[in-house]
Amino acid sequence: MPFAERHSSFSVAYVRRGSFGCRSRGRHFELVAGSVLVGYPGDEFVCTHDHVHGDECLSFHFNREMLESFAAVVPGADRQATLEKVWRTGALPPLSELVVLGELAQAAASGDSDIGLDEVGLLLGARFIEAASGHKRESASAAPRDRRRAVETALWLDEVSHHPVDLEQAATQAGLSAFHFLRVFARVLGVTPHQYLVRSRLRHAARLLATDDRAVTDVALDVGFGDVSNFVRTFHRAATVSPLRFRQAAKGERHVFQQRIDSLLPR
Repeated sequence: MPFAERHSSFSVAYVRRGSFGCRSRGRHFELVAGSVLVGYPGDEFVCTHDHVHGDECLSFHFNREMLESFAAVVPGADRQATLEKVWRTGALPPLSELVVLGELAQAAASGDSDIGLDEVGLLLGARFIEAASGHKRESASAAPRDRRRAVETALWLDEVSHHPVDLEQAATQAGLSAFHFLRVFARVLGVTPHQYLVRSRLRHAARLLATDDRAVTDVALDVGFGDVSNFVRTFHRAATVSPLRFRQAAKGERHVFQQRIDSLLPR
C-alpha cells in the first residue's frame, strides 16, 4: 500500500532504470529511465509501483548554501523566484542534458569513474536548474490504462534502442494507432517516442564512455546511432563537451569541467 513520504531537503533523484509513479502537490508523474524526481523540503509525495518493474535511482541532496551558487545559472532578473519555482517542478522527463550527467554520476557512485561524485553532483544540479528553468512539465493526466501503455512501451524502447525503431513499430507494441500512441506517450512521459529513443541511446552511450574503453565510433554504432557525426553533434549538445572529452572527464581529468565546477563552488 503506497504511503506518503516527505522530502527532507532540496534533491534531484536521477532514475537509472525501471519505472515508478509519483503523486506530489496534486499532480501525478510517471517516471522512466532518465527521468528526474525533484524534491522540495517539507513537500509530501507518494510513490507508486503499478508496473512492477522495480527502479533504481541516484539521489543528490543540496543545502541552502549550494542553492545560492546555483542561482548564478538562472536566466532573468528575478532569480530567487525562478529557483523557487524550479524546485517545485515535481519531476522532469528524460532530457538529453541530464541523462549524460546522470550516467556519469552513476559511474562515479559505482567506482567505475575517477571523477569526484561531489563534483559531478554539482554539474548535475546546475544542469538541472538550467533545464527546468526553460521546461514546462505537465502531470500525466491520462487514464491509468494509457499511462501503463506509455510506460511499458518506454521500457521496451529502452531495451531495443540499439536497433532502428520507427513510430509504427512502437505504436504496434503499445497496441494503439500511431497518432493516438504519439499523443498518449507525450502526454504521459513529457517527451515524444523519438525523443525518448534518442535520449535512451545517449544514456547508454554516456554509460559506455564512462566505464568502457571501446572507440567512440564503436560506442556510437553499438547504441544505435547510424551516423557517427550525428552522434558527436547530439552528444556535444547534451554534455557541452565531445564524447572524447566526456570520457577524459570520467577518467578523472578535472580540467574538462574545471571552469564549470569552480563557478559553482561556494566562495
